[in-house]
Amino acid sequence: MIDEIRKNEIYSVCIEDMSDEGLGIGHINGMTVFVKDTAVGDEAEVRIVKVKKNLCFGRLEKLTVPSKFRCEPVCPVARQCGGCTLQHITYEKEVEIKKDRVLGCLKRIGGIENPEQYLEEVHGMDDISENSFMRYRNKMQFPVGLDKDGKTVTGFYAGRTHSIIPVDDCIIGHTVNKYITDGVCKWADDNNIQIYDEQSGKGLLRHILTRIGFKTGQLMVTLVINGSKLPLKDELIDTLNRSVAEYSKDIDSDIKLTSVAVNINKKNTNKIMGDKTVYIYGEQYIEDYIGDVKFRISADSFYQVNPAQTKMLYDKALEYAALTGKEKVWDMYCGIGTISLFLAKKAEKVFGVEIVPQAIEDAEKNAALNDIKNTRFFVGKAEDVVTELYEKSKMPGEEDYRADVVVVDPPRKGCDEKLLETIVKMAPEKLVYVSCNPATLARDLKILLEHDFSLKKISIHDQFPRGMNIETVILMSNRNIKPDGYIKLEVNTEELDAAKSGISDTSSEDF
Repeated sequence: MIDEIRKNEIYSVCIEDMSDEGLGIGHINGMTVFVKDTAVGDEAEVRIVKVKKNLCFGRLEKLTVPSKFRCEPVCPVARQCGGCTLQHITYEKEVEIKKDRVLGCLKRIGGIENPEQYLEEVHGMDDISENSFMRYRNKMQFPVGLDKDGKTVTGFYAGRTHSIIPVDDCIIGHTVNKYITDGVCKWADDNNIQIYDEQSGKGLLRHILTRIGFKTGQLMVTLVINGSKLPLKDELIDTLNRSVAEYSKDIDSDIKLTSVAVNINKKNTNKIMGDKTVYIYGEQYIEDYIGDVKFRISADSFYQVNPAQTKMLYDKALEYAALTGKEKVWDMYCGIGTISLFLAKKAEKVFGVEIVPQAIEDAEKNAALNDIKNTRFFVGKAEDVVTELYEKSKMPGEEDYRADVVVVDPPRKGCDEKLLETIVKMAPEKLVYVSCNPATLARDLKILLEHDFSLKKISIHDQFPRGMNIETVILMSNRNIKPDGYIKLEVNTEELDAAKSGISDTSSEDF
């Protein structure tokens, strides 16, 4: 029987493991305790702040014996900020933690014995260059608030709150961001722009977003407002141009202010962007490259935030697809066509599907921009579009939508069960699964492994240094390719529900 753990009491705790959210895990009298800002091997005094039936949460009060895996955070607000959860841990250990997380999910949820045997490599940012786990993000989102003196500030939310921690310069973002946020804050204060208040729902300026083409130097700034119109636009644009000019002079940089947008979000919601974006300066996009493929990126496009690691990630997906130029490929959850266009250079035909209409419009424009003519994109839910077209292709005279290779890159919730059923029926020779959530990856692999697919290779990529999120690329092969209609799919819904119940994913987005 577990002895009673009391809130506000201090206990000695040894940290044994890390949770999926980057919290240290220890035990007090047999009860599991989660503690922020701790590392494996720490011995600490912990104050209990919340007690549940089978677990509790604690706050680090004092390190009695620091772990050998500890390091000094580079960011002065690392403990308060809810963004980076692993700055106090050496980067080498961070990569190991993430690797163990992926393999643990594959074993525990996916039922895969010894997944280590399939692991080819783990790519940390230190594989690219020293300290490249800093300044790696091409996109940042800054909530706007007021300090105690009523001055406009930007920063990031404290963990599990919407209280803004003022941040002068985020070390995982581009150095130009400080100049942009300082400029916008000064413009707001000088012109009495009202700052949005979540409690009252009043005020205008909500967020500042920046997107930067690391290869092109093109910069887009988006202001999210709680209103229909932004006042003093010309003054804002002048301020932003001066800020970029000052940055270029100080840093000797060729960053160019290419686009300024206003996004309208009048809803009292946690969602950052609304449905309408208006461009008030320059182009309606910026351009950037992944490898030799050029992309146009709008204010609300999904585009991977870590360009250096993205290139390695997509190269691995292309390697696993092993295309010869004769294959038909389906890219499911294709976004703006980033993976599709990589594949198209080596395939006979690539079909892409994405639920967001703007993303498909961008994908078609990006194909034209790169003079790629062997792609075709569809708008809709992947599970609906692919299933309908696959069934349609069985009819005489219809286009053949069957696949030799399938690539899936789903959101954190993983693939829809209906889509997995269709993939099994399509019986592609190879399946490449790009995942941003090890738990749902493992759940989906469990289903696929029960229906003629074999796991061949695993590659892990640290797309989000100093946070717990991780990308994985999986290669599966069809171990028994048969004529169309031969494979019988029988998904055991009880097993699927059991697999789903083992998933604990409380993070809301890539930080």
